[in-house]
Amino acid sequence: MPTQIVHTEQAPAAIGPYSQGVIANGFLFTAGQIALDPGSGQVVAGDVVAQTEQVFRNLAAILGIAGASWSSVVKATVYLMDMRDFPKVNDVYARVMGDARPARTTVQVSGLPRGVLVEIDLVAAVPAR
Repeated sequence: MPTQIVHTEQAPAAIGPYSQGVIANGFLFTAGQIALDPGSGQVVAGDVVAQTEQVFRNLAAILGIAGASWSSVVKATVYLMDMRDFPKVNDVYARVMGDARPARTTVQVSGLPRGVLVEIDLVAAVPAR
């Protein structure tokens, strides 16, 4: 099964030995995105809402470079440091995703990279290349 690595300067560079995304069998699998500013590589200032908005900007860049969109997303996984943040994250999620309703899992975790409050990864269908 051939795979294609996805990379864009509009999303943060990987902070480890992985790719921003990989296309395989007609699907894009994104790496988990955290609230890193692509220009500075630093965590954005602010609360869970500000962090979630940055996560979605990063994911949008990866989807875009792969030719996908929010309506292409079939699965999302949301990792939260505190499940009490779920309503705020869900509000941003609903606003960004619009009418798209992929399958989704949300879990509380004991830690995330760089001490962020939220991380999200996606699986999206992509057009044949």
